[in-house]
Amino acid sequence: MVDVSAKPPARREAVAQGVILLQRATVAAIEKDKVAKGNVFACARVAGVLAAKKTGELIPLCHPLNITHCSVEFEIPPARDRVVITAAASITAATGVEMEALTAVSVAALTIYDMCKGLDKTIRITDIVLVSKLKK
Repeated sequence: MVDVSAKPPARREAVAQGVILLQRATVAAIEKDKVAKGNVFACARVAGVLAAKKTGELIPLCHPLNITHCSVEFEIPPARDRVVITAAASITAATGVEMEALTAVSVAALTIYDMCKGLDKTIRITDIVLVSKLKK
């Protein structure tokens, strides 16, 4: 790990985003809560938040952080062939939370994949990116 012990704590925020491509019928099943494994967005939201909290355990050289906030949101664009996942994380610390936001998006997408794979054999996870990071 990088030594951040000399850095002063600062308010840090990060936002990440990803896309999961699905068939329109799968998106409709998610919206109508008709997926056999349960409420897809509720489960994926919890999975994303839990993953953000465990990022330091999952990625070998990440600092273990006690994040102070994490949100995971889902948007279905008008094309109705995808879900856009946005995660935000924040902390006051000597290091940033971009890995936590990226991990939240990744695990939320994997959870959607897992819950919908029986309905849709064409699912693709794509475009996981860091949208912004901020130090105040």
